[in-house]
Amino acid sequence: MRWSPLLLVLVLAAGCADSRTVAIGDVPVSVESVTTTPDASTGTFHVDCGRNEDRHLNADNMVIAPGQPHGAHHTHEYVGNLSTNAASTDASLAAAATTCPAGDRSTFYWPVLRLTDRTGHDEHRPGGGAHGNTGEVLPPAHVEITFTGSPVSEVVPMPRFLRMITGDPAALTSGRGRARWSCTGFEDRHTDRYPECEPGGRVLRTFDFPSCWDGRTTDSPSHRAHAEFPASNGVCRPGTFPVPKLRVRVAYDVPAGRPYAIDSFPEQHHDPRTDHAMFVNVMPVELMDRVTTCLNTGRTCS
Repeated sequence: MRWSPLLLVLVLAAGCADSRTVAIGDVPVSVESVTTTPDASTGTFHVDCGRNEDRHLNADNMVIAPGQPHGAHHTHEYVGNLSTNAASTDASLAAAATTCPAGDRSTFYWPVLRLTDRTGHDEHRPGGGAHGNTGEVLPPAHVEITFTGSPVSEVVPMPRFLRMITGDPAALTSGRGRARWSCTGFEDRHTDRYPECEPGGRVLRTFDFPSCWDGRTTDSPSHRAHAEFPASNGVCRPGTFPVPKLRVRVAYDVPAGRPYAIDSFPEQHHDPRTDHAMFVNVMPVELMDRVTTCLNTGRTCS
């Protein structure tokens, strides 16, 4: 179903069941249990790449729309590699500066979150107002990057320049979203709607990436077939190999009562289900080996 912007406004104003927001206290506690086996890799590796203090923003997407300036049609927020844009290549990423430690030039990015009752800096620019994304971009208050192992086996290193995507920017029409929203203090509750947090609580976006690699390629025509999610028991499909599982969690201080939304394609109407993120692994091989060893030996490292 394609909703016109006017119809969407009327629906939201009426407060009907299709509202995109929910009070976090009304979200049920999530029940997530995966049984670990004696062969599990139980370690955790933390990476601190800052929270985009340099305000690296653009409307590019080097994975989905390489070589196309403003090809994302919405604005992305970045941490890690400071050069990432539409023209990025493996070689340019490997030569760039980074906000991550230990020579990690990986790039992590996702749509910006905006306060929609304000005028943004890019009101008339591509990716911003020119593509229907209006409002003041709200910087992250905190970005947490972690790698964990597999509940059923050891993991193998990710190849350098592996590209991965989680979520679907067209989820409103495709129904294939993986959006995961919450609030601090309620991390055991997850929703695909915009959460209304308790006073003092931060809005949380959690991006869990695929962790089963095909063992051959760093990308594929769909940008998904080469890296997929394991089954609900944590087992990778035959022919794929478990790699470190990346989780990126982004926290925001949203002023109480203020409306907010993520950037999206115009036809996706800023629906929270369209939340998504991208990752390109540009860790030095030695660092990725250290991550893998940490996970496989059950340690907590950084």
